[in-house]
Amino acid sequence: MAAQTPGLWTLAYYLFLAVVTLGAIMLFSWLFGLRHTDKVTGEPYESGVATTGTARIRFDVKYYLVGMFFVIFDLEAAFLYVWAISVREVGWAGYIEVLVFTAVLLAALVYLWKLGGLEWADTRRQEYDSFKKRTPP
Repeated sequence: MAAQTPGLWTLAYYLFLAVVTLGAIMLFSWLFGLRHTDKVTGEPYESGVATTGTARIRFDVKYYLVGMFFVIFDLEAAFLYVWAISVREVGWAGYIEVLVFTAVLLAALVYLWKLGGLEWADTRRQEYDSFKKRTPP
């Protein structure tokens, strides 16, 4: 007897089970869930602290820069992890490629460092303010 390959019916069966499970979860939530319409039910809630002010606060661009640096260098770590797993298969060619990859990222880091992108305090603004205080009007 030849081995049968799974047909389209297995996918349909899986989809059917997923829909039934989702429906059961939603039904049980609707049947046994709490229902109340207090005044504060629709208000935002954060760790038991009452909200104050508006949510539209302007953040300094440096917060976003730190986030972008994290994403870039986190992605670098993911690529290096994949290379480390397959280091025997890729051989010396893969080693040279990862050295070039790391050198490019280190060059970008040095460039950002020299540009002042990693400085949290705005040193140029501080220098300008101190210069302004020293010069008479």
